Amino acid sequence: MEAQRALVRQVGDRVRESQEALVEGLVQDIRAQIGALDQEAAARSLLEASITENVVAAINFLRQGIDPDQLEAPTAALAYARVLAQRDVPQSALIRAYRIGHQRFLDHTFALLDDLPAADRVPVCVELVRLSGQFIDLICEQVGRTYERERDRWVASRSGVRQRWVTDLLGGGPVDRAAAARALRYPLDAVHLACTLWPATRMTSFDLVAAVDDVRAHAVSALRARAALVVPTDEYEARLWLALPGPPNAPASPPGSASASASASASAPGYLGAPEGSPLHAAFGRPGAGLGGFRTSAWQAARIREILGTRLGSGAAAAPLWVHYDQAAPVALMAGDLPAVRDFVTSTLGALAAAGAREAVLRDTLRIFLDRHRGHAATARAMSLHRNSVQYRVHRATALLPRGERDLADDFNVRAALLAVHWLGEAVLSTGS
Repeated sequence: MEAQRALVRQVGDRVRESQEALVEGLVQDIRAQIGALDQEAAARSLLEASITENVVAAINFLRQGIDPDQLEAPTAALAYARVLAQRDVPQSALIRAYRIGHQRFLDHTFALLDDLPAADRVPVCVELVRLSGQFIDLICEQVGRTYERERDRWVASRSGVRQRWVTDLLGGGPVDRAAAARALRYPLDAVHLACTLWPATRMTSFDLVAAVDDVRAHAVSALRARAALVVPTDEYEARLWLALPGPPNAPASPPGSASASASASASAPGYLGAPEGSPLHAAFGRPGAGLGGFRTSAWQAARIREILGTRLGSGAAAAPLWVHYDQAAPVALMAGDLPAVRDFVTSTLGALAAAGAREAVLRDTLRIFLDRHRGHAATARAMSLHRNSVQYRVHRATALLPRGERDLADDFNVRAALLAVHWLGEAVLSTGS
């Protein structure tokens, strides 16, 4: 065993003599094979320093027989891991670099064994594989922990800074817009579309981060957004702003208008469909220009979020996954006072405001009938019903109104009440039969 250790130390001496060539080859290989690590000059310098110190540490590990429990990752290696964490470079890229380094180190070392007797070559190779594997596993464990700690700290710090700036921006008081834009890395002079995101199914906070990022990528691609800003509200909710294409400070086109389609293929949230299988609810505001639009769109998204939360909490049927402000704007304006909305609904709809399954069917039919300009055929198509069924339901629903057909002479209040029930559910229904 002692003779074998002496041979390993001898190999370590030979590697030390050729370490510059080894380091140079490693730097080239890693940059060529891992695009995420082929960055600008400053980052390349850190990469080279990390590789150099790791090679030196590996050589010393072979030559000096260092106790594995005393092995510490080089300072430059830990520093490089922290930099990658701050730059959003995946940890997998860093670990892959170590695996490439391990393989090249062995290839380089084995090439130095040609003059050893055949009887010594195999046991030395086995020992080199064991020791180098032990070294790389221990270093990867330490570097990985450093990366994860820095990533957590950096994300928390960045989120905290973003939250503070966004709080100031939404507060309505004076704020240094230029400084905020720099800190957030987001153009405040754009046309903004805000949305609030939260889980539609049970998920961990880590899964939520991934799902929100999927929505961000989908929205940026679909809307051809100039930039996106994600700010966690808490562990299970996040806000997203999208800077829509078009000239800065241009007024936002109304949803569905010809100019909206021309300036940006999807400047209104109605044009943005949920990604297939998305596990998130999304509440969108309207597009709005400048800091005012940034604030107003976020306020609108928050109101829709509140409406959907009320609906989901009232035992109503599952809410649509993605909803935009124009779909429920009247309700958003009155939903801040649920008792008042309930009084309005019950006084306007009378017996039709009862919390029963029959009344729910009749309300939906009457709402769609009025939305379709009182067209029985159009309502039948929308609900996949026979025209006669629509006529029967509309008749039954109308009979439950306080004044019957007279309430439909000017149907504004009835339409508003039906819309409120549709979005807010049982929270605004009568508790009587």
